[in-house]
Amino acid sequence: MLIASTLLLLAALAGYSLLCATSPFGTCRKCRGLGGTVVLDRKGRPKRAKPCRRCKGHGKRLRVGRRLHNHSRDIHRAGTR
Repeated sequence: MLIASTLLLLAALAGYSLLCATSPFGTCRKCRGLGGTVVLDRKGRPKRAKPCRRCKGHGKRLRVGRRLHNHSRDIHRAGTR
């Protein structure tokens, strides 16, 4: 039972690291990838009111796993100079 759960955890970790390597940017959870808050104008059409503060209006953010990878890479480069 312990071996099976460990293998499942390692498979999930490998899958997430592969996802971070192939697609480092994910959709912003605050604005849902729209780039800002959406309000309706007088005719009922959606328009963007303000850019999102988290993604700065891009709609994409760097994934946590990729951020950790970049940080560890920077530490390694600084230590080997």
